[in-house]
Amino acid sequence: MTARALVTGPTAGIGAAFAWRLAAEGVDLVLVARDEDRLHRLSDELRRDHGVDIEILPADLTDPDALDRVSTRIADESRPIGLLVNNAGASIAGWFGTTDIALEDRQLDLLVRAPMHLMDAALKAMSRRGYGAIVNVASVAAFTPRGAYSAHKSWLVNLSLWAHLQYADAGVVVQALCPGFTRTEFHQRMDADISDIPEWMWLKADDVAAASLRDLRRRRALSIPSTRYRVLSTLARHAPIGLVAAVAKRGR
Repeated sequence: MTARALVTGPTAGIGAAFAWRLAAEGVDLVLVARDEDRLHRLSDELRRDHGVDIEILPADLTDPDALDRVSTRIADESRPIGLLVNNAGASIAGWFGTTDIALEDRQLDLLVRAPMHLMDAALKAMSRRGYGAIVNVASVAAFTPRGAYSAHKSWLVNLSLWAHLQYADAGVVVQALCPGFTRTEFHQRMDADISDIPEWMWLKADDVAAASLRDLRRRRALSIPSTRYRVLSTLARHAPIGLVAAVAKRGR
């Protein structure tokens, strides 16, 4: 893998799964999140269990100054970042057009502007040195017309696939990771009703991180964990858009 990875949103869910898996492989970590207390607890546990070096970088990635600090850290060639995991994310319960536009602005900053800035810093640093990898955590929602969230994730997938091709000769691998429903804090934080989501649709965060890292080693630009979601995403991309939209609106 790499000597040092920077992971955003590592205190829970998929981000935590990445942090633990990478630490178990002996990868030093830079952990970025808003909650400094949780960052300290996580870093203490990772050091205790795996003996890796941990930097913590408390930052709200919707704040331009904080985002600049993280970008500057990525660009620091005295302690190079070999892997960037753009994982930090959240969503809003409600359809675009009914929600508070100020909240939508914040979501745009978190899901589009922040990964764009961090990816820019990483691509410049990695292409200069001739190696590196980026994982952009998107969603299978990217393949469905499902409001602003899916639009943000579709943008991230599109940019990732292009960057993977554009920077391949510079030794940089870029991956769009597109999981389906995953057991994390994500839905609870947005106060979403998930009681009607069938059990078979749920993934485990550790399985998602494992699939991503496995595909990254194979230099795969698109990682869709589990056979069921690979099938569903293929159907979503090729079925009539009206049908896909109707199914997606019901949360399926």
